[in-house]
Amino acid sequence: MPQPTPRSERWFDAHLDLAYLAEVGRDMHTSVDDCRGRYQPAAVTLPTLKEGRVTACLGTIFTEPVDPNDPHAEDGPFAYPADDADAAWRAGMRQLKLYHAWRDAGLIELLPLRGSVVPKGSSAPLRLGVLMEGADPITSPDEAHEWVAQGVIAVGLAWWTPSRYAGGNGTTTGLTPIGRELVETLDRLGVVFDASHLSDASLDGVLENASGPVIASHSNARALMEPGEQRHLTDEHAKEIAARGGVIGLNLCSRFLRTGIAKHDKERATIEDCRRHLEHWRDLVGPAHIGLGSDMDGGFAADRLPEDINLPAHLAKLADHLAEHGWNDADIHAFAWGNWAGFWGI
Repeated sequence: MPQPTPRSERWFDAHLDLAYLAEVGRDMHTSVDDCRGRYQPAAVTLPTLKEGRVTACLGTIFTEPVDPNDPHAEDGPFAYPADDADAAWRAGMRQLKLYHAWRDAGLIELLPLRGSVVPKGSSAPLRLGVLMEGADPITSPDEAHEWVAQGVIAVGLAWWTPSRYAGGNGTTTGLTPIGRELVETLDRLGVVFDASHLSDASLDGVLENASGPVIASHSNARALMEPGEQRHLTDEHAKEIAARGGVIGLNLCSRFLRTGIAKHDKERATIEDCRRHLEHWRDLVGPAHIGLGSDMDGGFAADRLPEDINLPAHLAKLADHLAEHGWNDADIHAFAWGNWAGFWGI
């Protein structure tokens, strides 16, 4: 019997920490065998994205507040002392300027705000929208327009710990007063909000204070994971995101795909686990609201990805698996490319 032909999908990956990886020592212009830096074995460099037909993505500006008196706190170019707005600005601006340098070199094309006219053709191998992950680099709501003018099109207000604007998923706090002001300002500017990493209370605050669309760039289904773990998206929040026309991106970190895998475990999830989450969202909100937000190498190495997925090129195996389990071509293409591309107008 002839074997099925592997699918050849192009991909829109809604969560890649590309500038962060460069900041922590990865050579983003070479193969994974030679790229060095943190999180080895590696999956993501600019060449591997091209080889994997990842032709559009959201690339993050990742920053994290730390306690300077904590000897175990993360240390790196992305970290800044909590409440030091100027240090946060510097940490974020370094990453934004790297994306500008890649744009100027013809390596990427920056996507404009949602609703803007996007040229249909591009000579750059990668179209990239800048997603701010942790909003403290915006030193005040009055300065939000400066970041937007330089390319930021989506914002997640916090990460694990609280920012000056909101609580991350390691907290139970909601929006701060200045956070509500920032939400209203970004909403007026046309910026899309990212629900991933927000506490439930903060996400409720965003939904109450913003009228525009909200996405979850890289969140899986809480219904299939630990009930109280805010890192995963509730069904109620997923339905509200879909009702606003948003998209939910599948996160490929193994411990976010299957219960019982601890942070430093070597156990890997499976492509079957990926399908369980996708089908949960498909059945809940419909196939028009799911996409990919792989988070490849986003604080973990390729050996924490699902089995048989070690590089962007292996995303084709996920598409093949969906086809083998009854997904039609239109829904596979929508997941891989069409839903995110339609959302951002490319």
